[in-house]
Amino acid sequence: MTKVLFISADGEKRSEVHGTDGQRLLEVAQADGQPLEGTCEGQMACSTCHVIVDTADFAKLPRASEMEEDLLDLASHVTRTSRLACQIHLTDALDCLTVRMPPGARNMQGR
Repeated sequence: MTKVLFISADGEKRSEVHGTDGQRLLEVAQADGQPLEGTCEGQMACSTCHVIVDTADFAKLPRASEMEEDLLDLASHVTRTSRLACQIHLTDALDCLTVRMPPGARNMQGR
C-alpha cells in the first residue's frame, strides 16, 4: 500500500488515501473524489489529470515522456513539478506522495 496526500488548490483541504502498487494515481484520485477528469482514461489524449507534485517527491518519479511533456503544454497552471496523474504508477518508493490540485481543476461532476 502506498499513502498519497492530496491537497486542494487553495491548500485548505487535505485528503490522505492509500493505493496499491502499480495503481495509477488518477484511479486513486478519482476514487477519493478529487477534481481530476482524466477523460482519456490514461490513453494520453488529454491533459485533464494534471497534478502538481511536491518538490521532494518529484525527484522520485521516472522522467516524463516527451508525449506527456507535450500534453502538459496544453494544461493550465503548470509548474516545473507538474505531471499527469494517469502517468504516475504507485510504488513503495512513492509512499507518502504529496500532490496539489491545480487551480480550476474540475472533475466530471463539477467538484
